Amino acid sequence: MTRTITLKGLNHVAWRCIDAEQTRHFYEDLLGLPLAHTVQSDVVPSTGEEAPYFHIFFEMGDGSYIAFFDIRDGKGATLSADMPAWVHHFAFEVDTEADVLAMKERLEAGGVEVLGVTDHHFIRSIYFFDPNGLRLEITVRVETQDYMDRAKSKAHAALRQWTQEKEAAAAA
Repeated sequence: MTRTITLKGLNHVAWRCIDAEQTRHFYEDLLGLPLAHTVQSDVVPSTGEEAPYFHIFFEMGDGSYIAFFDIRDGKGATLSADMPAWVHHFAFEVDTEADVLAMKERLEAGGVEVLGVTDHHFIRSIYFFDPNGLRLEITVRVETQDYMDRAKSKAHAALRQWTQEKEAAAAA
């Protein structure tokens, strides 16, 4: 018998950062996420590779983390050159639309350029970049459970249609 294992949530997501202290200032002082843990080593435990790093973790309200590696190379969350800047991003969730607006005001007062509020019908969001070039989103859920139930019931059909259209375009 196959044992069912439930992935219960996000523990952390990790990115490279330009500078650990600059990143700490942004995430702790501007976004309000406490620096919760650090790891410093000269060897990567999972691979045995020699690579000095400083790993920092910022705790979110649900107990999960966003984390960064300062690997002393002065590079941030670099992606492939042909990747549109809006594709890779990390979305933080807040409780109310007022929280989204307050965070927008706080970030702009801190000199951060903010895009939005953008209405996605089921969420409303603002977008901005951290000092490492990582696109971030702060969002609030505005959907009803009925809306999300309908969306879930249509998701596989929508994916099948997308796949067919993509295959047809590639064949043309």
